[in-house]
Amino acid sequence: MVFIIGEIGINHNGDIEIVKQLIETAKSCGCDAVKFQKRTVEKAYSKEILDMPRDSPWGTTTKDEKLHLEFGKDDYDVIDKFCKEKNIIWFASSWDVESQLFLRQYDLKYNKVPSAMLTNIDLLQTIAEEKRKTFISTGMSTMEEVKEAVKIFRNNDCPFELMHTNSSYPMQPEEANLKCITTLKNEFDCDVGYSGHEVTASIISFTAVMLGATSIERHITLNRTMYGSDHAASLEPHGLELLIRDLKLLEIILGDGVKKVWPSEIPKLKRLRNL
Repeated sequence: MVFIIGEIGINHNGDIEIVKQLIETAKSCGCDAVKFQKRTVEKAYSKEILDMPRDSPWGTTTKDEKLHLEFGKDDYDVIDKFCKEKNIIWFASSWDVESQLFLRQYDLKYNKVPSAMLTNIDLLQTIAEEKRKTFISTGMSTMEEVKEAVKIFRNNDCPFELMHTNSSYPMQPEEANLKCITTLKNEFDCDVGYSGHEVTASIISFTAVMLGATSIERHITLNRTMYGSDHAASLEPHGLELLIRDLKLLEIILGDGVKKVWPSEIPKLKRLRNL
């Protein structure tokens, strides 16, 4: 079965009530897990970037926005409790070592390396030493950079799954390059998923599964017109529901690959083979 991740990320806009609605949406639509993003703002971004002017509902600089979007322990305690009540897995991608150490307070089943952090050796080592299955996104990365990341996880005997992705928001269909799923599977002899940022029809996710993707991650939002950088490349509740419905149907359609005569074919077989 394909593992389906509803990427909440920062689409909660710093509002724990929006978080709860997104968790409920993910659960009701059939997601296996929801994922967040955790940053220590002053360490994940340079002072130059944080001081850049940026008008948002929460201030006039990039730092104002980034700080508003970050949850602390009280918020994650609520998330942890709410996900347990709804019986859905949650985990998060860390953007710095301090954030990864913060997440160790929770009994998380999975870790995630975001594409932006694939070359952060200290962070990868910190994650890999936990030996939790880790989804590793490969956007913006060369094959050599992916090899170095994989080496760290294998040296630590940490299970991992690569995720093919393009880090544009939104991604254009001509840049999907889904044959990379096969390339990564062959190169590293591991499971490979797909993390999508497209706004087009679900055919890209379906094709990824046809090519052997073992997980699908899509950003989710309550409304794509909400303020924020990731909403436009996210699925609204109805779109998420349709995607998951059809992904599950696709698995049924693909079958097990064993050639057989179906019971429904027997009456016709008896009639036509005796002509």
